Amino acid sequence: MAGKRDYYDVLGVSKDASQKEIKQAYRQLAKKYHPDLNKEPGAEEKYKEVTEAYEVLGDEKKRQQYDQFGHAGANGGFGGGSYQYSSQGFSGFDDIFSQFFGGGGGFGGYSSGRQANAPRQGDDLQYTLDLKFEEAIFGTEETIRYKREEACHSCEGTGAKGGSGKETCSQCHGQGIVQQVRNTPFGQMATQTTCPNCQGTGEVIVEKCTSCGGSGREEKNHTVKVKVPAGVEDGQSIRLSRQGNAGYNGGPNGDLYVVFSVQPSDIYNRKGAQISIELPINFAQAALGDEVEVPTVHGKVKLKVPAGTQSGDVIRLRGKGAPILNRDQMGDQLVHVRVVTPKSLNEKQKEALRAYAKASGDNVTEAEKNFFDKLRDAFS
Repeated sequence: MAGKRDYYDVLGVSKDASQKEIKQAYRQLAKKYHPDLNKEPGAEEKYKEVTEAYEVLGDEKKRQQYDQFGHAGANGGFGGGSYQYSSQGFSGFDDIFSQFFGGGGGFGGYSSGRQANAPRQGDDLQYTLDLKFEEAIFGTEETIRYKREEACHSCEGTGAKGGSGKETCSQCHGQGIVQQVRNTPFGQMATQTTCPNCQGTGEVIVEKCTSCGGSGREEKNHTVKVKVPAGVEDGQSIRLSRQGNAGYNGGPNGDLYVVFSVQPSDIYNRKGAQISIELPINFAQAALGDEVEVPTVHGKVKLKVPAGTQSGDVIRLRGKGAPILNRDQMGDQLVHVRVVTPKSLNEKQKEALRAYAKASGDNVTEAEKNFFDKLRDAFS
C-alpha cells in the first residue's frame, strides 16, 4: 500500500469535506481525465486513481474504515479495489454478472451508479441531403437545418426545477444498484441490477424541471454548413464531428452523418468518375465521317466521328468525366454512337440511295425493299 496516494489528496479535498464537496471534486476530475475525453499520456491512470478514491470516500461506511485504518481498511472493507479499464469503463466481476443476470456484480469494480454519472458522448444523427447531378459532380456548399437534443434552457441540463437539486435515491441509497434474490434449481441466488428508481445514477431529482420533464434535455433546431466535395456519389456520406445530440454528464456531442441523395441526369449516365452519353447520327455521318458538337458536364466540345463508324461504336473523351473523389484527376466521358435509320424518305432521298445502290452493284429495281433492309441491318 506504500505506493498509493492519500485518497483525499487524489480528489483535492480536506479530510472534513462533505459528501457534496467530494462528489463535485470527483465529477470535475473525472471529466478532466476520462480516457474518452483526454488522450494525453497518463490520463487513464489518473482516471483510475480518481475513481478508486471516490469509490471509498463517496461511501460513508468505506470512508470511516479508510479514516481509521487507511488503505488496508478500505481494501478489507470492499474486496481489494481491483480495477480493469476497457472500452466500456472499469469493471471487475461486474462484466461476468452482467452477462448472466443482466446486472453488475459490484465486486470492488466500477458500480453501475458511477458509470451512469460518468461523462458520455451524445448520440449520432443522420441527415439526408438532396443534390442535383451537377452539384455532386462539382461540389457545393449547403446550409442544413435539423433538430438535435441540447441542454435544457431552463435547468441548464440538470433536470431540476429552480435550483431544487437532487437527493440520494432512497431505493438504492446512492449506489445505483439494487439486489434481487432469485430462486434457481441450485437454490436462491442474489444478483445486482440497475436501480429502476434512479436508472443507476444514485440520485433522484427533488422537483423536476417543467420545461424538460426532468430529462435535462430538449429538442432544438440547429443549422450547420456542409461542404460537399466534388465527385460524391449517391449513397455516400460525410461525418461532421460533434454536430449530433448533446453528451451526457458533460460529455461531448455525438456526430452528424450527412448522406447524399443524388438526382439522376436526363442525358448522362454515371458510374464512378466515368460518364456516358448516347450520340445519334445519320447514315451519311456514319459512312463519310463528320465533326459534331456533343455535351459534357464541362460544356460542349467538338467530336470527330471517323468515316465508317458503326452503330454501337464507343468514342472516348479523356478528362471529360466526373472528378475522382479526393484526387486531382478527372474521369472520362464515353460517347456511344447510335446510327439512326430513317423511318420515311422523300423522293429525292430515295433517288440518292438508289444511285448509291447501283454504284454498289445492287439491283434496286427488283428488290428495293430488300436493299433498304440490308442498309438498315448494316448500321444496326
